Amino acid sequence: MSHYNNGSQGKKGGIDIIKILLEGRAFFALIAIIIVFSILSPVYFSTGNFLTMSSHVAVFGLLGIGMLFVILTGGIDLSVGSTLALCGVFAGMLLEGVEIEALNLAFFPSVWVVVVLTCLLGGLVGSINGVLVAYFKVPAFVATLGMLYVARGAALLLTDGLTFNRLSGDPALGNTGFEWLGFNKLLGIPVGVLILFFVAIVCMLALSRTPFGRWIYSTGGNARAAELSGVPVNRVKLSVYIISGVCAALAGIVLASQLTSAGPTAGTTYELTAIAAVVIGGASLMGGRGSVRNTLLGAFVIGFLADGLVIIGVSAYWQMVFTGSVIVFAVMLNNIQYSAKNKSSKKLETKQIDSKDKNSEATAA
Repeated sequence: MSHYNNGSQGKKGGIDIIKILLEGRAFFALIAIIIVFSILSPVYFSTGNFLTMSSHVAVFGLLGIGMLFVILTGGIDLSVGSTLALCGVFAGMLLEGVEIEALNLAFFPSVWVVVVLTCLLGGLVGSINGVLVAYFKVPAFVATLGMLYVARGAALLLTDGLTFNRLSGDPALGNTGFEWLGFNKLLGIPVGVLILFFVAIVCMLALSRTPFGRWIYSTGGNARAAELSGVPVNRVKLSVYIISGVCAALAGIVLASQLTSAGPTAGTTYELTAIAAVVIGGASLMGGRGSVRNTLLGAFVIGFLADGLVIIGVSAYWQMVFTGSVIVFAVMLNNIQYSAKNKSSKKLETKQIDSKDKNSEATAA
């Protein structure tokens, strides 16, 4: 009897290496990528390169955070890449100046007005998705797939298929364009990266410290039970799609500022990259499980892997193969992790039921 107890205590007190590796896989994958590419290329491990790669990650990270909110509720948003493009060309159109021929007027809104209006456009696109999913009960896959085409078509219509290249604005009117956003640094860190971290911190606090965050997790865990508990499930679903649209708008602004141009074909397949960042970060596509921190790590894994492959001269075709393999492997690990958790929770429930039965029998006796 004494031997059994000691073994049980040793198992409880020991370190579960497999659990640690599974839960921290995004972090360990990022470290492995940095080590491997630092060995393969002398220019990879440098402060300047890390800052450059982080600027690229900012776009994926913003999309990934917005996608996380949707996936936590058990939904999906396939329109974020097209929303990015639409918002990018909308911002570019405003920066080039808006002409009203009937009134013989032309005005250049300031860059801050452009940012606010662009975010409102992203929120509008997200709200349409949210209304379709939450109130008209259209499957999220179908609703956002339709919006993918609508937003991309709208971007092409706004530009006639062309690209806005003159994003310098008019300094005399207080419109200095997006150059400050794409190339400037604060405290040595690119502005785009600072925007990413600011959004990430706000979203972390929203998920962990507010009732809204608890509503999101409960909606994804069991929407029917959450509704019976008083959670406004439909409003929660509408809200997460609006958040996804705003994040896509911010990503479109950051990308346009980095490229100093806004084109209607920008962001193609970026919705898949956003989903990949969330999955690599360990979130469940069934909803209810995931975190902003791990999604950020997932975005850095994708960005640092893609840039590393470019630096060592791997062709674009092989880059797609490697990225796709990483995504599939991440989904496999998610299935292993969550199936193990489900088994352990079922065992715990069975033990509790058995214990209650024994107690009731003892009381009856």
